Amino acid sequence: MKIRGERECRECGTRWSYYETGSVVCPDCGSIRSVGLDDPTEHTAGNARLDLTEIRALLDDQSLADVAEAAADRCREYVRQCGFVSGGELRPLDDTYLAAVELRLAGEEVARAMRVSDDEEYYFLELLGGADEGERPPADEVPESMRAVRGLAYARAVDAYRSDLRRYLDDNPDATVRSLLTTLRDHQKRIEALDGDVSPRTAGELVYVVRAVGRALADGDETALAEAQNRLDGFEIDL
Repeated sequence: MKIRGERECRECGTRWSYYETGSVVCPDCGSIRSVGLDDPTEHTAGNARLDLTEIRALLDDQSLADVAEAAADRCREYVRQCGFVSGGELRPLDDTYLAAVELRLAGEEVARAMRVSDDEEYYFLELLGGADEGERPPADEVPESMRAVRGLAYARAVDAYRSDLRRYLDDNPDATVRSLLTTLRDHQKRIEALDGDVSPRTAGELVYVVRAVGRALADGDETALAEAQNRLDGFEIDL
């Protein structure tokens, strides 16, 4: 949505940036009566921070299913508050967001499973241990039974980022990028139609492409744009 980022409190006159606080409440006096001073600017980013410390501590006295459900809930809330356009500036699709989406889906899978194999438990615990630092198991360590989790997670993350890229294009038009995003959406939808059951390499390739498009827009990187185009031209879904 478009908002006025520079705000002034009508009660005490304090000025602050909505982009920094994420709130129209005055940081000094607490008044909700404020007015925007600048022109409306596209803004989807929040100020959420993913912290899984408390969830990891639950492993000492709660079942794996309960911990998985708590992790999924924490990541769901984090992802809901995230966006990639901050005051008109485009942010990258970062590793913490990717890991959070993956941990959310992995947590849901583990929480409802009748039986969890050792490989699946290790995979979930690795995600839980590092997702808030943007760490996740490498592609070759994703269990076969959980690869759909990664595929669907990456497709959803790409969809969220692609949506914000389109918002950014409303103020920064680029016909070539818009065309690339249409092709990217087609591949993303195909992966979602398969419930994410594709090779981790395929899922990772989709993320690589959308990140390259983001760099091209944010930094004017023509090399990144050409690489995104080349990758899309050769994109194949590996089942």
